[in-house]
Amino acid sequence: MDYVAVLLPSLVVGLLFWFAMKSIFNADKSERQAEARAQAEADARSAETNQGPNGAPNTGTNAGNGNGTN
Repeated sequence: MDYVAVLLPSLVVGLLFWFAMKSIFNADKSERQAEARAQAEADARSAETNQGPNGAPNTGTNAGNGNGTN
């Protein structure tokens, strides 16, 4: 019985630490997934706005004049 009294506080603190780290890692994973979704949506919106009327990429006004200088 003395062994339980000696080891129990360490086990409880170890379990609390494990649960705290698990929740931190899960929150980090969720944050990374949300960031990836937001980045994918932003990339999709950017791709939509960069297309011309016929679906071809919109080169904009800075496409150059064909003589090698922009």
